[in-house]
Amino acid sequence: MTSHSLSAAAAGTWRLGDLTVNRMGFGAMRLTQNGRAFSDDRTPHDRDRAVAVLRRAVELGVNHIDTAAFYFSPLRSANELINRALGPYPDDLVITTKVGPGRGPSGDWLDWARPEQLRGQVQENIRQLGRDHLDVVNLRMNGNRPVSDLFGALAELREEGLIRHLGLSNVWPEQITEARAIAPVVCVQNRYGIGERRAGSQEVLRLCGELGIAFVPFFAIAGAGRESGAVPEHEEVLDVARAHDASPAQIRLAWTLRQGPHVLAIPGTGNPAHLEANVAAGALRLTDEETARLTALGRATGADVA
Repeated sequence: MTSHSLSAAAAGTWRLGDLTVNRMGFGAMRLTQNGRAFSDDRTPHDRDRAVAVLRRAVELGVNHIDTAAFYFSPLRSANELINRALGPYPDDLVITTKVGPGRGPSGDWLDWARPEQLRGQVQENIRQLGRDHLDVVNLRMNGNRPVSDLFGALAELREEGLIRHLGLSNVWPEQITEARAIAPVVCVQNRYGIGERRAGSQEVLRLCGELGIAFVPFFAIAGAGRESGAVPEHEEVLDVARAHDASPAQIRLAWTLRQGPHVLAIPGTGNPAHLEANVAAGALRLTDEETARLTALGRATGADVA
């Protein structure tokens, strides 16, 4: 499948509150290093190449970038790379960050943030990105527990003008309902992909569609590989890829976007060629039969699709 003369706009658009974004976006998690994300044996990506990838993404129409202050390697910070590459930012660029997890200077994971610590995490994202507020902040949850104290703290920061819109990550349907009673929710990020759909994910996808909330899958390409990246591909995916003269990664992205008009894709890479191929996947259209075959892989692996 060609990647020339294509734009992220080919995937269509959706709204995050009052912000319109192309459904094909960019995830910054893999921008800072080679190898497994957050691993100790990683090597940093070349800074100039990372900057070039970000600038090329915007040239290709990407106007939705997902990042976090805890996306860093010993020599690279995703937020600071974004700042260097794209600041002063285009008017239509939406940068989504997430809070909740935290890492120390050496990369060690810290205890999950308490409500009173979220202000510091928000301010750190603002500082690194060189902005006076954040477009969208996702509260990343750790388990199916009440969200009111944490989401309430972010809602206060939204009232102060430090945050424009709020979202959720790694959540269950009841947590979405609880959060919406406190403040509007514009997006939900959950693990969701071919053969890799966590328990309750289908209900979250359906609920978001009914409520007009963007559903933003992560690990849509990596699948079961998660932070390590893609694993050996299933023959069904390879077969569909051959039919479209496309790569398996492009098929996975096309399937992701096929799950509903409210579904956004945020594939990440530090490789310019992979970036162009990912954006090109936004123009790929799977048939109903192909979509059904790929969706059935979730049942074959025991993943939740109910």
